[in-house]
Amino acid sequence: MTDIHGSTHDLVIGGGATGVIMAAQILRQSNRRVTLVGRDAVFGHGIAYATKDPDHLLNTRVANMSAYPDRPTDFQDWLAANGLPSDPEGFVSRAVYGCYMQDLLRPWRDDPRLTVLQGEVVRLRPDTAGVTATLEDGRTVQADRALLATGHALAAEEAGMDNAWRFEGQQATEGRVVIIGSGLSMVDQTLSLLNSGHRGPIVSVSRRGLLPLPHADDPPCSQAVDPPVGVPVSRLLHWARQQARAAEAAGGTWRDTVDSVRPHAQALWQGMSPDQRRRFLRHAASWWGIHRHRIPQGSWARIRKAMASGQLAIQRGSFRRAEPGAAHLRHPDGSESRLEAARIIDCRGILRDPATHGSPLVRDLLEQGHARMDPLRIGLDVTTDGALIGRDGRPEPRLRAVGPVARAALWEITAIPDIREQAAELAR
Repeated sequence: MTDIHGSTHDLVIGGGATGVIMAAQILRQSNRRVTLVGRDAVFGHGIAYATKDPDHLLNTRVANMSAYPDRPTDFQDWLAANGLPSDPEGFVSRAVYGCYMQDLLRPWRDDPRLTVLQGEVVRLRPDTAGVTATLEDGRTVQADRALLATGHALAAEEAGMDNAWRFEGQQATEGRVVIIGSGLSMVDQTLSLLNSGHRGPIVSVSRRGLLPLPHADDPPCSQAVDPPVGVPVSRLLHWARQQARAAEAAGGTWRDTVDSVRPHAQALWQGMSPDQRRRFLRHAASWWGIHRHRIPQGSWARIRKAMASGQLAIQRGSFRRAEPGAAHLRHPDGSESRLEAARIIDCRGILRDPATHGSPLVRDLLEQGHARMDPLRIGLDVTTDGALIGRDGRPEPRLRAVGPVARAALWEITAIPDIREQAAELAR
């Protein structure tokens, strides 16, 4: 067994964008040591930025994608330094952003405070002295605290279906492709299919049949708003519609309202009772998502063109099961059908139960009582400052959740502008 010991340092678990940003913030703001552990050989990519398709674009403008809240032009400056288009209002590929994330720790490459390990943490044991992490190959890491930056709980591939995050190997075919889901992952998969020369039909199936809406050519004009915190979801939606109508009457668009509400999203979520959160998830989350997580105009134009030609169809319904060569669907009227498919792609999103879809580490934390599920089973139950709540209901100060792992408490914590704020606060 190899032991890597440290008396005053943080262990960051997760080699994707969240983990890299968290490690960089600690190194910038303190003299603490950092051990960063990730499964993949390339750090900073994760599932979001590992794609190599140049048409998989960020859905946020360059100006809003700096890793540091106190250095808003950092990403733009990096683009310019690397000879890449650096229009602050533009949209670049996720592959390019992955390279930026990969470079984020470069200033500390020779700093003895930073240790980078490839491997998977499968066990964490907190005690009065700190935490001990065990990797799958038997190595251990001892630190003062551990920060879980492991990203989303993703479903394992089901028989007869491809995972939403697999893009390589697309081949032209005449057969029908069925995509389960109609969100951002569906957009990426459809663009990859079109780029591969796919000639057959593409059918996207989702419960509501809603597509992500496009950004406007110009960035929205954010305004000071005072949303009603702690009110029923129905009243909150009524208020938001009034704000959107007022923005449009003033010559703007609904985008102005959505982006003005965004800084208040965590406060609104935390002000909801469990029942109101349940109502929001059932009735409003999909609508918020398509307005909040918008796609670039270029992506929107290609999706609309594929729909206009009849190659892409958006169909309301729910997925029942897959079998070789077909997907079984249930329609809004209760009827069911079997849809022949040369390929089925699972793009059902990121709201997966960590107890069943989580990593070995998350499952171990739940089994050992160092963590518990939140009441709605969105994710791990954590405090608003990220401390994991154990089976006994007490926060564990040595175990913190960063980014999507903290979604149950913070909700809007899946995008870089939100993750960087939380990482900076935790580092402080």
